[in-house]
Amino acid sequence: MKRVLWVMAGLAVMAVVILLLLSSDNGQAAETLPTVTVTRGDIVDRALAVGTIEPRVEISVKSQVAGVVRRLFADAGDYVEAGTPLLEIQPNPTPQELIDAERRIELRQLEVDNLRREFERQQQLFERRLISEQEYERARRAYEEARLQLQAAREQLALLREGRVQTESGRFETVVRAPISGYVLEKMIEVGDPVVPLTSYQEGTVLMTMADMNDLVFRGTVDEIDVGRLQEGMTAQIKIGALPQAQGTGRLSKIWLKAKKEENATVFPVEIEIVEAVIRDPRDPEAPPRPLVLRAGYSANAEIIIEKRENVLLIPERVVTYSGDTARVMVVHPDGTTEERIIQTGLSDALHVEVVSGLEEGMKVQEKPLPQIQ
Repeated sequence: MKRVLWVMAGLAVMAVVILLLLSSDNGQAAETLPTVTVTRGDIVDRALAVGTIEPRVEISVKSQVAGVVRRLFADAGDYVEAGTPLLEIQPNPTPQELIDAERRIELRQLEVDNLRREFERQQQLFERRLISEQEYERARRAYEEARLQLQAAREQLALLREGRVQTESGRFETVVRAPISGYVLEKMIEVGDPVVPLTSYQEGTVLMTMADMNDLVFRGTVDEIDVGRLQEGMTAQIKIGALPQAQGTGRLSKIWLKAKKEENATVFPVEIEIVEAVIRDPRDPEAPPRPLVLRAGYSANAEIIIEKRENVLLIPERVVTYSGDTARVMVVHPDGTTEERIIQTGLSDALHVEVVSGLEEGMKVQEKPLPQIQ
Protein backbone atom coordinates (compact mmCIF):
# COMPACT_ATOMS: atom_id res chain seq x y z
CA MET A 1 0.00 0.00 0.00
CA LYS A 2 2.85 2.38 0.87
CA ARG A 3 4.53 1.52 -2.41
CA VAL A 4 1.39 2.58 -4.35
CA LEU A 5 1.21 5.88 -2.46
CA TRP A 6 4.84 6.61 -3.29
CA VAL A 7 4.25 5.93 -6.97
CA MET A 8 1.20 8.21 -7.03
CA ALA A 9 3.13 10.96 -5.25
CA GLY A 10 5.95 10.68 -7.79
CA LEU A 11 3.54 10.92 -10.69
CA ALA A 12 1.98 14.05 -9.19
CA VAL A 13 5.38 15.72 -8.81
CA MET A 14 6.28 14.92 -12.43
CA ALA A 15 2.97 16.39 -13.63
CA VAL A 16 3.64 19.62 -11.71
CA VAL A 17 7.15 19.86 -13.20
CA ILE A 18 5.81 19.34 -16.74
CA LEU A 19 3.16 22.04 -16.27
CA LEU A 20 5.77 24.48 -15.01
CA LEU A 21 8.02 23.76 -17.98
CA LEU A 22 5.16 24.27 -20.46
CA SER A 23 4.12 27.53 -18.84
CA SER A 24 7.75 28.69 -18.91
CA ASP A 25 8.04 27.83 -22.63
CA ASN A 26 4.83 29.72 -23.41
CA GLY A 27 6.06 32.75 -21.55
CA GLN A 28 9.35 32.70 -23.44
CA ALA A 29 7.51 32.30 -26.73
CA ALA A 30 5.36 35.29 -25.89
CA GLU A 31 8.41 37.28 -24.92
CA THR A 32 10.35 36.29 -28.02
CA LEU A 33 7.75 37.46 -30.59
CA PRO A 34 9.57 39.71 -33.10
CA THR A 35 9.11 43.47 -32.99
CA VAL A 36 9.23 46.34 -35.49
CA THR A 37 10.40 49.88 -34.88
CA VAL A 38 8.30 52.99 -35.49
CA THR A 39 10.18 54.97 -38.16
CA ARG A 40 9.78 58.14 -40.18
CA GLY A 41 9.45 58.24 -43.93
CA ASP A 42 7.30 59.08 -46.93
CA ILE A 43 4.15 57.23 -47.91
CA VAL A 44 2.29 57.39 -51.19
CA ASP A 45 -1.19 56.18 -52.08
CA ARG A 46 -1.23 55.05 -55.73
CA ALA A 47 -3.66 53.71 -58.31
CA LEU A 48 -2.28 51.30 -60.91
CA ALA A 49 -3.09 51.68 -64.60
CA VAL A 50 -2.08 49.02 -67.15
CA GLY A 51 -1.73 49.93 -70.81
CA THR A 52 0.58 50.92 -73.68
CA ILE A 53 2.47 53.90 -75.07
CA GLU A 54 0.66 55.28 -78.12
CA PRO A 55 0.73 58.37 -80.37
CA ARG A 56 -1.91 60.89 -79.42
CA VAL A 57 -3.10 60.94 -83.05
CA GLU A 58 -2.47 58.14 -85.54
CA ILE A 59 -3.56 58.79 -89.13
CA SER A 60 -4.52 56.22 -91.74
CA VAL A 61 -3.38 57.26 -95.23
CA LYS A 62 -5.86 56.38 -98.01
CA SER A 63 -6.31 57.11 -101.70
CA GLN A 64 -9.22 58.74 -103.48
CA VAL A 65 -8.27 57.03 -106.75
CA ALA A 66 -8.69 53.36 -107.58
CA GLY A 67 -5.85 51.44 -109.18
CA VAL A 68 -2.64 49.63 -108.27
CA VAL A 69 0.47 50.87 -106.48
CA ARG A 70 3.00 52.01 -109.10
CA ARG A 71 5.82 53.45 -106.94
CA LEU A 72 6.68 53.86 -103.26
CA PHE A 73 8.53 56.95 -102.05
CA ALA A 74 8.56 56.26 -98.28
CA ASP A 75 8.93 53.22 -96.05
CA ALA A 76 8.09 52.35 -92.44
CA GLY A 77 10.27 54.33 -90.04
CA ASP A 78 10.86 57.27 -92.41
CA TYR A 79 10.20 60.82 -91.28
CA VAL A 80 8.35 62.92 -93.87
CA GLU A 81 7.09 66.48 -93.98
CA ALA A 82 3.47 67.29 -94.73
CA GLY A 83 2.87 67.22 -98.48
CA THR A 84 5.76 64.86 -99.23
CA PRO A 85 4.87 62.13 -101.79
CA LEU A 86 4.35 58.75 -100.17
CA LEU A 87 3.33 56.61 -103.13
CA GLU A 88 1.86 56.77 -106.61
CA ILE A 89 -1.29 55.00 -107.77
CA GLN A 90 -1.52 53.71 -111.32
CA PRO A 91 -5.16 53.81 -112.44
CA ASN A 92 -6.31 50.40 -113.58
CA PRO A 93 -9.53 51.02 -115.50
CA THR A 94 -11.43 48.20 -117.11
CA PRO A 95 -11.72 48.09 -120.92
CA GLN A 96 -15.36 49.06 -120.58
CA GLU A 97 -14.44 52.18 -118.58
CA LEU A 98 -11.94 53.24 -121.26
CA ILE A 99 -14.45 52.68 -124.05
CA ASP A 100 -17.10 54.65 -122.17
CA ALA A 101 -14.66 57.53 -121.60
CA GLU A 102 -13.68 57.60 -125.30
CA ARG A 103 -17.34 57.48 -126.46
CA ARG A 104 -18.16 60.26 -124.02
CA ILE A 105 -15.56 62.45 -125.70
CA GLU A 106 -16.98 61.71 -129.15
CA LEU A 107 -20.50 62.60 -128.02
CA ARG A 108 -19.28 65.79 -126.36
CA GLN A 109 -17.38 66.69 -129.54
CA LEU A 110 -20.52 66.27 -131.65
CA GLU A 111 -22.48 68.40 -129.22
CA VAL A 112 -19.81 71.11 -129.28
CA ASP A 113 -19.74 71.17 -133.08
CA ASN A 114 -23.53 71.52 -133.30
CA LEU A 115 -23.69 74.22 -130.64
CA ARG A 116 -20.78 76.09 -132.22
CA ARG A 117 -22.61 76.26 -135.56
CA GLU A 118 -25.79 77.30 -133.79
CA PHE A 119 -23.93 79.98 -131.87
CA GLU A 120 -22.38 81.36 -135.09
CA ARG A 121 -25.84 81.62 -136.66
CA GLN A 122 -27.24 83.32 -133.58
CA GLN A 123 -24.31 85.73 -133.59
CA GLN A 124 -24.97 86.75 -137.19
CA LEU A 125 -28.66 87.27 -136.42
CA PHE A 126 -27.80 89.29 -133.33
CA GLU A 127 -25.47 91.55 -135.34
CA ARG A 128 -28.37 92.21 -137.75
CA ARG A 129 -30.63 92.93 -134.76
CA LEU A 130 -32.95 90.07 -135.74
CA ILE A 131 -32.88 88.36 -132.30
CA SER A 132 -32.82 89.65 -128.78
CA GLU A 133 -29.75 89.81 -126.60
CA GLN A 134 -31.22 87.13 -124.31
CA GLU A 135 -31.45 84.62 -127.18
CA TYR A 136 -27.88 85.40 -128.18
CA GLU A 137 -26.59 84.95 -124.62
CA ARG A 138 -28.50 81.67 -124.28
CA ALA A 139 -26.79 80.26 -127.38
CA ARG A 140 -23.37 81.47 -126.25
CA ARG A 141 -23.78 79.98 -122.78
CA ALA A 142 -24.87 76.59 -124.17
CA TYR A 143 -21.82 76.52 -126.45
CA GLU A 144 -19.41 77.39 -123.59
CA GLU A 145 -20.92 74.73 -121.32
CA ALA A 146 -20.52 72.09 -124.02
CA ARG A 147 -16.84 73.09 -124.50
CA LEU A 148 -16.21 72.73 -120.74
CA GLN A 149 -17.89 69.33 -120.68
CA LEU A 150 -15.72 68.19 -123.57
CA GLN A 151 -12.59 69.38 -121.76
CA ALA A 152 -13.67 67.53 -118.58
CA ALA A 153 -14.21 64.32 -120.56
CA ARG A 154 -10.72 64.61 -122.08
CA GLU A 155 -9.15 65.22 -118.66
CA GLN A 156 -11.00 62.23 -117.21
CA LEU A 157 -9.68 60.00 -119.98
CA ALA A 158 -6.14 61.29 -119.43
CA LEU A 159 -6.44 60.58 -115.73
CA LEU A 160 -7.63 57.04 -116.42
CA ARG A 161 -4.81 56.34 -118.88
CA GLU A 162 -1.82 58.20 -117.40
CA GLY A 163 -2.74 58.87 -113.81
CA ARG A 164 -2.04 62.59 -114.15
CA VAL A 165 -3.55 65.59 -115.89
CA GLN A 166 -2.74 69.28 -116.31
CA THR A 167 -5.62 71.74 -116.06
CA GLU A 168 -5.90 75.50 -115.96
CA SER A 169 -6.15 75.40 -112.15
CA GLY A 170 -3.11 73.18 -111.65
CA ARG A 171 -1.62 69.74 -112.09
CA PHE A 172 -3.50 66.74 -110.74
CA GLU A 173 -1.90 63.35 -110.31
CA THR A 174 -2.51 60.08 -108.51
CA VAL A 175 0.32 60.65 -106.04
CA VAL A 176 -0.71 60.20 -102.40
CA ARG A 177 1.01 62.78 -100.18
CA ALA A 178 1.66 62.90 -96.44
CA PRO A 179 -1.26 64.60 -94.63
CA ILE A 180 0.95 65.55 -91.63
CA SER A 181 4.60 65.85 -90.67
CA GLY A 182 5.67 62.72 -88.81
CA TYR A 183 6.91 59.16 -89.04
CA VAL A 184 5.54 56.36 -91.17
CA LEU A 185 4.61 53.76 -88.54
CA GLU A 186 3.45 50.96 -90.80
CA LYS A 187 3.23 50.22 -94.52
CA MET A 188 0.36 47.96 -95.54
CA ILE A 189 0.95 47.74 -99.30
CA GLU A 190 3.64 46.88 -101.83
CA VAL A 191 4.17 47.78 -105.46
CA GLY A 192 1.48 46.12 -107.56
CA ASP A 193 -1.12 45.81 -104.80
CA PRO A 194 -4.67 46.89 -105.71
CA VAL A 195 -6.09 50.00 -104.07
CA VAL A 196 -9.75 50.59 -103.22
CA PRO A 197 -10.50 54.35 -103.08
CA LEU A 198 -12.04 56.21 -100.15
CA THR A 199 -15.61 57.21 -101.00
CA SER A 200 -18.77 58.13 -99.18
CA TYR A 201 -19.92 54.49 -99.19
CA GLN A 202 -16.67 52.57 -98.59
CA GLU A 203 -13.73 52.98 -96.21
CA GLY A 204 -11.02 52.42 -98.76
CA THR A 205 -7.68 50.63 -98.49
CA VAL A 206 -5.36 51.74 -95.67
CA LEU A 207 -2.03 52.35 -97.40
CA MET A 208 0.10 53.55 -94.47
CA THR A 209 -0.26 54.81 -90.91
CA MET A 210 1.49 57.97 -89.70
CA ALA A 211 1.94 59.74 -86.38
CA ASP A 212 3.85 62.53 -84.71
CA MET A 213 6.18 60.57 -82.40
CA ASN A 214 6.96 63.71 -80.40
CA ASP A 215 3.43 63.68 -79.04
CA LEU A 216 2.98 60.35 -77.22
CA VAL A 217 0.53 59.40 -74.46
CA PHE A 218 -0.09 56.46 -72.16
CA ARG A 219 -3.47 54.82 -72.67
CA GLY A 220 -4.59 52.17 -70.20
CA THR A 221 -7.24 51.11 -67.72
CA VAL A 222 -7.80 51.55 -63.99
CA ASP A 223 -9.86 49.28 -61.77
CA GLU A 224 -13.28 50.61 -60.80
CA ILE A 225 -12.24 50.56 -57.12
CA ASP A 226 -9.66 53.30 -57.73
CA VAL A 227 -11.29 55.43 -60.41
CA GLY A 228 -13.50 57.30 -57.92
CA ARG A 229 -10.37 58.71 -56.25
CA LEU A 230 -8.77 59.99 -59.45
CA GLN A 231 -8.80 63.54 -60.71
CA GLU A 232 -7.47 65.02 -63.93
CA GLY A 233 -4.11 66.69 -63.41
CA MET A 234 -2.71 64.10 -60.98
CA THR A 235 0.95 63.14 -61.40
CA ALA A 236 1.82 59.66 -62.63
CA GLN A 237 4.99 57.59 -62.71
CA ILE A 238 5.32 55.43 -65.83
CA LYS A 239 7.30 52.20 -65.95
CA ILE A 240 8.00 50.42 -69.24
CA GLY A 241 8.14 46.65 -69.05
CA ALA A 242 10.77 46.20 -71.75
CA LEU A 243 13.06 48.88 -70.25
CA PRO A 244 13.45 48.32 -66.48
CA GLN A 245 15.93 51.24 -66.21
CA ALA A 246 13.50 53.68 -67.86
CA GLN A 247 11.51 56.18 -65.83
CA GLY A 248 8.73 58.37 -67.08
CA THR A 249 6.55 61.05 -65.58
CA GLY A 250 3.17 62.15 -66.80
CA ARG A 251 -0.06 63.95 -66.02
CA LEU A 252 -3.49 62.35 -65.94
CA SER A 253 -5.36 64.11 -68.75
CA LYS A 254 -8.52 62.04 -69.38
CA ILE A 255 -10.77 59.70 -67.42
CA TRP A 256 -13.47 57.95 -69.44
CA LEU A 257 -17.04 58.24 -68.21
CA LYS A 258 -18.00 54.75 -69.33
CA ALA A 259 -16.47 51.50 -68.05
CA LYS A 260 -15.68 48.40 -70.05
CA LYS A 261 -15.24 44.73 -69.23
CA GLU A 262 -11.81 43.08 -69.37
CA GLU A 263 -11.43 39.47 -68.24
CA ASN A 264 -14.55 39.64 -66.06
CA ALA A 265 -13.31 42.86 -64.40
CA THR A 266 -14.81 46.34 -64.66
CA VAL A 267 -12.22 48.94 -65.63
CA PHE A 268 -12.19 52.56 -66.79
CA PRO A 269 -9.91 53.76 -69.61
CA VAL A 270 -7.57 56.64 -68.79
CA GLU A 271 -5.09 58.73 -70.76
CA ILE A 272 -1.86 60.11 -69.33
CA GLU A 273 0.13 62.80 -71.11
CA ILE A 274 3.85 61.94 -71.02
CA VAL A 275 5.87 64.89 -69.72
CA GLU A 276 9.35 63.33 -69.56
CA ALA A 277 11.02 59.97 -70.16
CA VAL A 278 14.63 59.15 -69.21
CA ILE A 279 16.74 56.02 -68.87
CA ARG A 280 19.75 55.16 -66.73
CA ASP A 281 22.81 53.23 -67.88
CA PRO A 282 22.79 49.87 -66.00
CA ARG A 283 26.60 49.73 -66.32
CA ASP A 284 27.03 53.11 -64.61
CA PRO A 285 24.26 53.73 -62.05
CA GLU A 286 25.92 56.98 -60.96
CA ALA A 287 25.75 58.51 -64.43
CA PRO A 288 22.99 61.08 -65.04
CA PRO A 289 19.96 59.73 -66.91
CA ARG A 290 19.65 60.47 -70.61
CA PRO A 291 16.47 61.19 -72.62
CA LEU A 292 14.61 58.09 -73.75
CA VAL A 293 13.30 57.60 -77.28
CA LEU A 294 9.86 56.05 -76.83
CA ARG A 295 8.26 53.80 -79.43
CA ALA A 296 4.61 53.21 -80.11
CA GLY A 297 3.30 49.98 -78.64
CA TYR A 298 5.50 49.69 -75.54
CA SER A 299 3.65 47.88 -72.73
CA ALA A 300 3.73 50.01 -69.59
CA ASN A 301 2.28 50.49 -66.12
CA ALA A 302 1.41 53.87 -64.68
CA GLU A 303 1.22 54.56 -60.95
CA ILE A 304 -1.09 57.53 -60.49
CA ILE A 305 -0.22 59.39 -57.28
CA ILE A 306 -3.45 60.03 -55.41
CA GLU A 307 -1.95 61.37 -52.17
CA LYS A 308 1.53 61.67 -50.67
CA ARG A 309 2.71 62.35 -47.10
CA GLU A 310 6.34 63.16 -46.27
CA ASN A 311 8.30 62.63 -43.03
CA VAL A 312 5.52 60.90 -41.11
CA LEU A 313 5.54 58.05 -38.57
CA LEU A 314 5.21 54.66 -40.25
CA ILE A 315 4.66 51.06 -39.16
CA PRO A 316 3.88 47.93 -41.17
CA GLU A 317 0.17 47.54 -41.57
CA ARG A 318 0.41 43.85 -40.67
CA VAL A 319 1.06 44.67 -36.99
CA VAL A 320 -2.16 46.66 -36.65
CA THR A 321 -5.36 45.01 -35.41
CA TYR A 322 -8.53 46.69 -36.62
CA SER A 323 -11.84 46.44 -34.83
CA GLY A 324 -14.42 48.60 -36.52
CA ASP A 325 -12.98 52.12 -36.57
CA THR A 326 -10.46 51.34 -33.82
CA ALA A 327 -6.82 50.42 -34.55
CA ARG A 328 -4.70 48.68 -31.88
CA VAL A 329 -1.05 47.64 -31.58
CA MET A 330 0.96 45.88 -28.90
CA VAL A 331 3.76 48.17 -27.67
CA VAL A 332 6.87 46.59 -26.14
CA HIS A 333 8.51 48.78 -23.46
CA PRO A 334 12.28 48.81 -22.80
CA ASP A 335 11.81 46.65 -19.67
CA GLY A 336 10.17 43.92 -21.76
CA THR A 337 6.60 44.53 -20.63
CA THR A 338 3.88 44.90 -23.24
CA GLU A 339 0.93 47.24 -23.51
CA GLU A 340 -2.00 47.23 -25.88
CA ARG A 341 -2.42 50.73 -27.25
CA ILE A 342 -5.06 52.39 -29.40
CA ILE A 343 -3.59 54.46 -32.25
CA GLN A 344 -4.94 56.76 -34.94
CA THR A 345 -3.91 55.80 -38.47
CA GLY A 346 -3.78 57.88 -41.63
CA LEU A 347 -2.63 57.19 -45.19
CA SER A 348 -1.89 53.60 -46.22
CA ASP A 349 -0.13 52.09 -49.23
CA ALA A 350 -1.22 48.52 -48.35
CA LEU A 351 2.24 47.74 -46.91
CA HIS A 352 2.77 50.56 -44.44
CA VAL A 353 0.37 52.84 -42.63
CA GLU A 354 0.81 56.35 -41.29
CA VAL A 355 0.53 56.78 -37.50
CA VAL A 356 -1.18 60.07 -36.68
CA SER A 357 -1.16 59.64 -32.90
CA GLY A 358 -0.55 57.03 -30.21
CA LEU A 359 3.09 56.17 -31.00
CA GLU A 360 6.45 57.90 -31.11
CA GLU A 361 9.48 57.41 -33.30
CA GLY A 362 11.75 54.62 -32.09
CA MET A 363 9.07 52.68 -30.17
CA LYS A 364 8.92 48.91 -30.53
CA VAL A 365 5.69 47.30 -31.73
CA GLN A 366 5.14 43.58 -31.41
CA GLU A 367 4.35 41.43 -34.40
CA LYS A 368 1.13 39.44 -34.31
CA PRO A 369 1.61 35.80 -33.25
CA LEU A 370 1.43 33.27 -36.02
CA PRO A 371 -1.87 31.42 -36.17
CA GLN A 372 -1.74 27.93 -34.66
CA ILE A 373 -2.35 25.07 -37.07
CA GLN A 374 -4.97 22.77 -35.62
